[in-house]
Amino acid sequence: MVLMDVQMPDMDGFETTRTIRTMEKHTGRHQQIIALTAHAMVGDRERCLEAGMDAYLSNPLGPQELYQVLESCSQAIGSQSLH
Repeated sequence: MVLMDVQMPDMDGFETTRTIRTMEKHTGRHQQIIALTAHAMVGDRERCLEAGMDAYLSNPLGPQELYQVLESCSQAIGSQSLH
Protein backbone atom coordinates (compact mmCIF):
# COMPACT_ATOMS: atom_id res chain seq x y z
CA MET A 1 0.00 0.00 0.00
CA VAL A 2 1.05 3.55 -0.70
CA LEU A 3 -0.04 6.51 1.39
CA MET A 4 0.09 9.12 -1.37
CA ASP A 5 0.66 12.73 -0.40
CA VAL A 6 -1.44 14.69 -2.87
CA GLN A 7 0.62 17.88 -2.50
CA MET A 8 4.15 16.70 -3.22
CA PRO A 9 6.49 19.14 -4.96
CA ASP A 10 7.57 18.59 -8.59
CA MET A 11 5.31 15.59 -9.30
CA ASP A 12 2.12 15.76 -7.25
CA GLY A 13 0.17 12.74 -6.04
CA PHE A 14 -2.23 12.86 -8.98
CA GLU A 15 0.55 12.70 -11.57
CA THR A 16 2.42 10.06 -9.56
CA THR A 17 -0.72 7.91 -9.35
CA ARG A 18 -1.34 8.22 -13.09
CA THR A 19 2.27 7.17 -13.72
CA ILE A 20 1.90 4.12 -11.47
CA ARG A 21 -1.39 3.15 -13.15
CA THR A 22 0.24 3.42 -16.59
CA MET A 23 3.10 1.15 -15.47
CA GLU A 24 0.59 -1.35 -14.11
CA LYS A 25 -0.89 -1.82 -17.57
CA HIS A 26 2.37 -3.54 -18.49
CA THR A 27 2.70 -5.63 -15.32
CA GLY A 28 -0.91 -6.64 -14.71
CA ARG A 29 -0.50 -5.77 -11.03
CA HIS A 30 -2.45 -3.25 -8.96
CA GLN A 31 -0.83 -1.17 -6.22
CA GLN A 32 -3.26 0.03 -3.56
CA ILE A 33 -2.91 3.82 -3.33
CA ILE A 34 -4.50 5.79 -0.51
CA ALA A 35 -4.74 9.55 -0.95
CA LEU A 36 -3.55 11.38 2.15
CA THR A 37 -4.23 15.09 2.01
CA ALA A 38 -5.22 18.20 3.88
CA HIS A 39 -7.72 18.82 1.07
CA ALA A 40 -11.18 18.36 2.50
CA MET A 41 -13.29 20.43 0.15
CA VAL A 42 -16.31 19.14 -1.72
CA GLY A 43 -15.09 17.14 -4.70
CA ASP A 44 -11.56 16.43 -3.42
CA ARG A 45 -12.35 12.79 -2.63
CA GLU A 46 -13.86 12.29 -6.08
CA ARG A 47 -10.88 13.94 -7.75
CA CYS A 48 -8.50 11.55 -5.96
CA LEU A 49 -10.56 8.50 -6.89
CA GLU A 50 -10.87 9.67 -10.51
CA ALA A 51 -7.07 9.99 -10.63
CA GLY A 52 -6.88 6.27 -9.85
CA MET A 53 -6.39 6.25 -6.10
CA ASP A 54 -8.19 3.47 -4.24
CA ALA A 55 -9.11 5.37 -1.09
CA TYR A 56 -9.04 8.84 0.40
CA LEU A 57 -8.06 10.16 3.83
CA SER A 58 -7.95 13.80 4.84
CA ASN A 59 -6.18 15.40 7.76
CA PRO A 60 -6.79 15.45 10.57
CA LEU A 61 -7.67 11.78 10.63
CA GLY A 62 -8.38 9.53 13.55
CA PRO A 63 -6.90 6.10 14.20
CA GLN A 64 -10.23 4.36 13.52
CA GLU A 65 -10.59 5.99 10.11
CA LEU A 66 -7.02 5.01 9.20
CA TYR A 67 -7.59 1.45 10.40
CA GLN A 68 -10.79 1.11 8.35
CA VAL A 69 -9.13 2.27 5.13
CA LEU A 70 -6.07 0.06 5.69
CA GLU A 71 -8.31 -2.92 6.43
CA SER A 72 -10.36 -2.32 3.28
CA CYS A 73 -7.24 -2.05 1.12
CA SER A 74 -5.75 -5.15 2.74
CA GLN A 75 -8.86 -7.12 1.87
CA ALA A 76 -8.62 -5.91 -1.72
CA ILE A 77 -5.00 -7.07 -1.85
CA GLY A 78 -6.03 -10.47 -0.49
CA SER A 79 -8.76 -10.90 -3.07
CA GLN A 80 -6.35 -9.93 -5.88
CA SER A 81 -3.90 -12.65 -4.87
CA LEU A 82 -6.64 -15.26 -5.14
CA HIS A 83 -7.09 -14.58 -8.86
